[in-house]
Order: sequence, then structure tokens, then C-alpha cells
Amino acid sequence: MKVAIIGCGFMGASVAAALRQRNLAASMVGYDHDPDACARALAAGLLDATAPTCAHAVRGADLVVLAAPVRAMAALLAQVAGALEPAALVTDLGSTKTDVVAAARAALGPAFARFVAAHPIAGGERSGPEGADADLFEGCTVVITAARETAAAALASVEQLWRACGARVARMDAGDHDRLLASVSHLPHVLAFALVAQIAGEPDGQRKLSLAGPGFRDFTRIAASSPVMWSDIAVANRDAIGQELRALIALLQRVDQAMAGGDAPWLHQLFELASRTRRQMNGGGDGP
Repeated sequence: MKVAIIGCGFMGASVAAALRQRNLAASMVGYDHDPDACARALAAGLLDATAPTCAHAVRGADLVVLAAPVRAMAALLAQVAGALEPAALVTDLGSTKTDVVAAARAALGPAFARFVAAHPIAGGERSGPEGADADLFEGCTVVITAARETAAAALASVEQLWRACGARVARMDAGDHDRLLASVSHLPHVLAFALVAQIAGEPDGQRKLSLAGPGFRDFTRIAASSPVMWSDIAVANRDAIGQELRALIALLQRVDQAMAGGDAPWLHQLFELASRTRRQMNGGGDGP
């Protein structure tokens, strides 16, 4: 199988590494808007070649993997549409799905039947091809949001490939995906970014940060993630994230009232619910 990796950052490079380690690709060519990222992935042995344009990269490819920020997906899909091989499969790694599926439907025409939208729930705050992890997808969940037009053979092939990389596959409606991930992925990133930015912008912010312990570091680890990627996600999924954010603001206002009123029993009840829920997550095994 010949594979084109469009986007040679951490996630795209990790897909290349996973395919390479498991001998799932005969050759891999990469393209990135930043030629240096492609050059570094090539130097690391993750790619066999690089391409000067997105269209050049997908020519001759059996599988095209779109690993770019979600805001770039529509433009990339338009660029690859005319260069795809007649039987080529196309998939993506986007953290939002409704917008990506809509962009693929608009750009690909008949080839949309061979587009399989996917979101591997893996990663972290790393960026760039240097951090590529061939085992990143071992044990992680990959959500597949197939459309009604998606060909059964294309769906089966992409799901088989993810399983070969060690992932668990879950099928889901694109809208449900965006709503659920807004709560457990997108909102936590927004909160981490906002908290660190708030403290950093205060006159004594550096003094406060100098006293930050493991709890603060654990809570805000994901604030070191790519600002480009996460600002794109925040805008792309703004309705669902906004709904979650407003619900949290309402709860935080209630917390503020409870603290001001000395309502320790109410706070204890809230904290106990959160603590019990988090311990149960540990018992069931935390996902990425």
C-alpha cells in the first residue's frame, strides 16, 4: 500500500511511524505547508519521499491521511480531489467531525464514498515529527463517523488499518462525536489554556507560577499543546463547547456562592461526586 501523509506534525508522523513499524505501507510520501516539517520527518526515516504540493503527494497513493488542523481541511480536500487515484481511500485525524465530513462531501464528489472520517483519541502536548510515537495508537479509541454514502469496503479497510495499529474502533454519528468530545476533550483544553493565560497575564503571575506544584502541572499539562490546532478546534466546535462552557460557568458561580456562604456540606457533596467519579475512571483504566 502506498500512503500519502498530508500534515507531518506529531500526529501525522505518528501514523507514519505506526505504519512503518508494522509493515503496513510499501511506501509513504509526505506533504506539509511547512517544508521543514516534511524534511525532518524524512530525515527521521518516517517517510520515503516528500512532495512539493498536496496534489503531488496523493498521486499514486492507495490511502491519503489528512493530518492537518481542522481549519485547513476544506482547502486540502479541494486540492486533493482532482489528484486522487480512482480507488484511493481518504481518511483524516481531525478532532471535530461535522465540519470535516461536510467539507469532504462538498469537495470530493463521487470520491466521498471512499472518505472515512476518523478521530484517534490519542496524543498530548507534543508537536512536530521529532516526537512521533509508533505505539501511540495502541489501546486508544479511534472514533469513526461514517456518512450514509460511505462505501462499506472503504469503511472496513480503514477500520482494519486502525486495528492493525493497535486501536479500538468505535462508530459514532459526527454530531454526537462533536457534542461528547466538547465535554471531555475540547472544554478541558480551553480551560487549561485560559487558566495559564490568566495567571501569566497578572502582575505577579511569574511569582505565582514559581510556586506551582504537581497538581497545577497535571491540571494544565495540556496547555502546552499546539495553539494553532486548538484554536481551530475551539472555533470549529464552538456551539457544543459554548454550551458546555456556559453550564460550567453556572456551576462555578454556585461554587462561589457556596464558598462565600460557608456552605461546606454542599461543597463536600460536589467534591465527593467528582472524587468518586475520577477514582472510578482510574479503576476502569484512563484513556489517552
